[in-house]
Amino acid sequence: MSAQNDNSSDSAQAVTLERPSLAAQNFRLFLQNPGAVGGIIFMLLITISAILAPWLTPFEPHEIDVQAIRKPPSAEHWLGTDLTGRDMLSRILHGGRVSLLIGLAAVIIRTAIGLVLGSVSGYFGGVVDFGVQRVVDIMIVFPDIFFLLIVIAIIGPTPWTLLIALGFLSWPFDARIFRSQVLSIREHDYILAARSIGTTTGRIVRQHVMPNLVPLVLVNMTLNIGVAIIAEAGISFLGLGVQPPTPSWGNMITSANNLSLIQRFWWLWVPPGGVLVGTVISLNLIGDALRDILDPRWRAS
Repeated sequence: MSAQNDNSSDSAQAVTLERPSLAAQNFRLFLQNPGAVGGIIFMLLITISAILAPWLTPFEPHEIDVQAIRKPPSAEHWLGTDLTGRDMLSRILHGGRVSLLIGLAAVIIRTAIGLVLGSVSGYFGGVVDFGVQRVVDIMIVFPDIFFLLIVIAIIGPTPWTLLIALGFLSWPFDARIFRSQVLSIREHDYILAARSIGTTTGRIVRQHVMPNLVPLVLVNMTLNIGVAIIAEAGISFLGLGVQPPTPSWGNMITSANNLSLIQRFWWLWVPPGGVLVGTVISLNLIGDALRDILDPRWRAS
């Protein structure tokens, strides 16, 4: 009988040891998603190319060659030249630094503000919730372009101005998402049990609320980086964003701002537009995969 119990114990232990960890399971599921893998590869190539841009490109992004104005792609200029003879490939890679930085920094700002205010609003409720939500309502209905004009008029049209403005304008949407999640989390049995034994609010938030928000934060940030990059491109197209000669994907597309240029010189807008679209699609694919893996409801379905 004792030997039989020992064998059962060994078998159970072997099964436990063979079962992969949750992180390993998630990683395997991620690799099984071809769209997510493709998105990761594309983002790695774009990010590494942008970081190493000074060493990968033979031309400076601001270098003007009056003998090579609006030249089509060639062996010398792989993606052609722009209206002043600047190498398009060099400007796309250097512009990627600006666009990716603005997208990432703006999302960090909006997530930080939205996470703090949304969590506080959802967890404490009452007067705190009412006050925060009224601020959220005011921010949502406030015209974004008007706020942006005020910030640009005070600080000036720099990449830092743009990323701060984009981050500050967008946090109310994140605050509402995180608030709704916290409202659901705080009613769970383990939260009520922790309160009943006198666990402090700070400890409950650190050990139970915030860990449950991590998957939502990761997915939300991944998707919002693409939104911020598109917003930067749109604002630059209006002339309120990154100012030339500093390149960004948005103001590079703006250079082809009439029908004649669009039809005759496709390399002025197709390469930067293609990189921008590819980046946004890749981020969306990665975000969708993370949502499917980290959200138990989607994973179960």
